[in-house]
Amino acid sequence: MTDGRRPRRGQGELETQVLSALREADGPATAGWVRERLGAGLAYTTVITILTRLLAKGVVTRERSGRSFVWTPVADEAGLAAHRMRRLLDGESDREAVLASFVTSLGADDEKLLRELLGRTGDDEPAGRTRDDAQD
Repeated sequence: MTDGRRPRRGQGELETQVLSALREADGPATAGWVRERLGAGLAYTTVITILTRLLAKGVVTRERSGRSFVWTPVADEAGLAAHRMRRLLDGESDREAVLASFVTSLGADDEKLLRELLGRTGDDEPAGRTRDDAQD
């Protein structure tokens, strides 16, 4: 039996959807434009809240346009996921144990890819990432 409510979204799902909508825009977009793209009866205030959270995380920028703001993505979905992973790691007291557990739980293909990524030189940094980012 259902109570008429929509199922709850997964953690970060709405952020990912908002970021995807922004990436589809031809340029900076308003919260209203994002809301129209997402549909599903989202409140304008919900979209503003998500955009503000993304701004605090550094994955979008905003600039004033008339009486409102326009928003622009600076990270893609992979960048947002990496930010979430980093935030989780930053919240742990034993980083070494967490990283060791993570690496040992990877499948062979993912472990090989991680080793390749770690072995790259500064000139081969993944797009949008610099050595300075790695030292944050």
